[in-house]
Amino acid sequence: MNYESILKDLRPSQEEIDKVNKTTDKVISFLNKICEEENIPAEALAVGSVAKNTWLSGKSDIDIFIHFPKTTPMEELKEKGLYLGYKTSDALDGKASEHYASHPYLTSIIDGIEVDIVPCYRIKDGSELKSAVDRTILHTKYIKKNLSKEQESEVLLLKKFMDSVGTYGSEFKTGGFAGYLCELLILTYGTFENTLRKAQDWKFHTIIDLENYGTSDNKIFKNDPLVFIDPTDKNRNVAAALRLERMLDFIIASRNFIRLIDEDSNNKEKILEYFKPFVKVRFQNKSNGEIAKDIISQFKDRETQTLIIKFPIPEMNADALHPQLLKTVESISNKLDQEEFSVYRHDYWTDEESIVIFIIELNVFKQSKYYVHEGPKVWNRKAFDNFSKKWEDANLYHKDEFLVLERERQFKTAKDFIKFILDEKNVHIIKVGKNIKNALCNEYELNEIDQFLDDLTNVSSDENIQLDFLNTLDDLLNPGQYLKR
Repeated sequence: MNYESILKDLRPSQEEIDKVNKTTDKVISFLNKICEEENIPAEALAVGSVAKNTWLSGKSDIDIFIHFPKTTPMEELKEKGLYLGYKTSDALDGKASEHYASHPYLTSIIDGIEVDIVPCYRIKDGSELKSAVDRTILHTKYIKKNLSKEQESEVLLLKKFMDSVGTYGSEFKTGGFAGYLCELLILTYGTFENTLRKAQDWKFHTIIDLENYGTSDNKIFKNDPLVFIDPTDKNRNVAAALRLERMLDFIIASRNFIRLIDEDSNNKEKILEYFKPFVKVRFQNKSNGEIAKDIISQFKDRETQTLIIKFPIPEMNADALHPQLLKTVESISNKLDQEEFSVYRHDYWTDEESIVIFIIELNVFKQSKYYVHEGPKVWNRKAFDNFSKKWEDANLYHKDEFLVLERERQFKTAKDFIKFILDEKNVHIIKVGKNIKNALCNEYELNEIDQFLDDLTNVSSDENIQLDFLNTLDDLLNPGQYLKR
């Protein structure tokens, strides 16, 4: 199929390219000038999608890496890296903020463009790695050397398709495909369409080894759903951040798209929809309050109980926040399941600035007064005698092979159990992120979904933030909606 009409909207315009190149050159020139003037043994260069010509129109984030000699102490690299970043930002009238990957780096808005200024070590191959970001320069060189001009367009198609179906982005909260992984998939399969055709048949633990290193049996890869051996580092899986659900989403979306172009290739409008942001028709021309009422109605129709746990975010980096939130909400859900409060679905949402909201939907949210406490099998005489002695005042009987008794439940509702485990004395029962533990235990609010959504200022006074939260609830209610047009 010819995708040229689609690519017209994906390729940056010449005006956009010129603007990005001008800012990139200006930042690099200033950084290298300062390094020379102040005798700092480092050099700045462009990396990432802008340097590789694989950036989508409107996504012109610039990545500038300052590479230092390997002999530079880490503390000096961090200090000099931030110093150079701030000096550049100030000189070019930028608006700077600090972020953290394997070490601190600076993001500055210069000429209206987001520019990351990141210190790293100068290495020749993956074996010399001193920090996780050191590979980025190697990645850029590898793609520029091996990706043809025609394949740059194929990468744009793949990135846009993945973005539209919700599988693009390797940051933790998405758990999808990194830009570098998209480029490597095009190098492997040749074109966007062939990548989707091959992805239809991926299995769990599919292995791709472009350089035939033969290191895919590395034990650290054994639980990864997709293994793509990094051509610049034979002991790294480029797809390590890819979560199983995002891989499955991509497989299903690929099958849906290939079926469409094979069976209805003249349906240009429907094909084009796969390269546009997904539009929720039921949200159109509705206020946030109307959307909230519709969502409450959907939850009521399910006859479940959905609980909202809201608490403030402590001061911490957003990259570190998301893993802790996921670990905590999963642990709460697992404990609820163990107490026979059946969790139907769970998720979390955060504005990454002030609040976190855990969303837990329950099939079972109220229990009977008593439960059957199971003891040993009757056949085991010693265990039988010990159990009987322990519960000598209870009415013991056998159920199938087991000796049992009826006991009164400690927690009859899911709400009671949540209140119990979020008490500081009992929170050790769950796995809770260390940075959020104090706020979760001491400042949380527990509500049912309809009570919470009665007033959207519970989320924020900002209508855009409210809508983002409502979108998360809608995604929970209607999973898989992004995968088919």
